[in-house]
Amino acid sequence: MTTPTLALRDSSTMVRRQLKRLVRYPSMTIQLIVTPVVLLLLFVYVLGGTLGTGLGGGTGGRSAYVNYVVPGILLLAVVTAATGTAVMVATDMTEGIIARFRTMRISRGSVLTGHVVGSVVQQLLGMAALFGIAFAIGFRPNATAVEWLAAVGLLTLFAVAITWLAVALGLRSPTPESASNAPMPLILLPFLGSGFVPTDSMPTALRWFADYQPFTPIMETLRGLLLGTPIANSATLALTWCTAITALSYLWAKKTFTKP
Repeated sequence: MTTPTLALRDSSTMVRRQLKRLVRYPSMTIQLIVTPVVLLLLFVYVLGGTLGTGLGGGTGGRSAYVNYVVPGILLLAVVTAATGTAVMVATDMTEGIIARFRTMRISRGSVLTGHVVGSVVQQLLGMAALFGIAFAIGFRPNATAVEWLAAVGLLTLFAVAITWLAVALGLRSPTPESASNAPMPLILLPFLGSGFVPTDSMPTALRWFADYQPFTPIMETLRGLLLGTPIANSATLALTWCTAITALSYLWAKKTFTKP
């Protein structure tokens, strides 16, 4: 078989390994689903009445807020999954299985690919469940089929970017315990952006950071695709950020993994 064929075969084997791990330890997937759902319910039913009043010129309320907050919760779900990915990668590195893989005649990159694809599949399933809960409590997008495909594509691209970053962080962590803390700063970014309140309500310095950090253009693009709000240049910024994070994280992870 040719080298690309062998790499594809080895990658598919590693993906199956990750998917079997998810089936064997369903608590990780359940936590991935439950945590964002709890946050969604908390913000909509506890804070949504007040926060939603500031939307739509004071005519919003809870029904408007659930539409506003869903994109931020979706990104938060991806970041939550990144913690689990970093821990699994660090566990593999510290328990000796990677050393065993390195003695075998398999593609080096297939091990990391398995982690990334398995995690992205898990995240997409979690986001599908989150969409279901959001619909049940009043989320009402008006997107066309093409806009839905674009939104799912953007979420998948974002999941790939964050997962590669989580893999790199897991490789750099000396223990699984430290790996669990490495992606934690990412959880703050939806809050320090337009995830839960519009950025124009923030102080000037914080608003500047919120407008130009990676998560805000992604959330604004999702709102534009799903709810018809103005997108402006957010789509270009969102794609640029996702591509840059993916490329840099991939190179970082590859360099760390291949280092003796």
